[in-house]
Amino acid sequence: EVQLVESGGGLVQAGGSLRLSCAASGFTFDDYAIGWFRQAPGKEREGVLCISSTDGSTYYADVAKGRFTASSDNAKNTVYLQMNSLKPEDTAIYYCAANSGGLCTGRYHYWGQGTQVTVSS
Repeated sequence: EVQLVESGGGLVQAGGSLRLSCAASGFTFDDYAIGWFRQAPGKEREGVLCISSTDGSTYYADVAKGRFTASSDNAKNTVYLQMNSLKPEDTAIYYCAANSGGLCTGRYHYWGQGTQVTVSS
């Protein structure tokens, strides 16, 4: 069964950093686009960034530019979201997701359970 499991969330003060992990099983990251999303209470889910498997590029949402970066370890089927200069507005549940088309604009069929990130003032 395809699974994605996020970890690394927690409580951090504004200006601090966290690194989230997304471990996948049941498929190979090399052929999938991997996206990070987040959802705050009462708000809709929004994209954070995505790693495309077709062009190898990482695409950033405006909220992530200059502060968040992505990396991956394909041998371990694990991707990481490094978050720096965190703000209280970044507080949300963070999810990783994958789609088999390899394009960040594709359909994300597989989702993790999410990990909570809380940023205090």
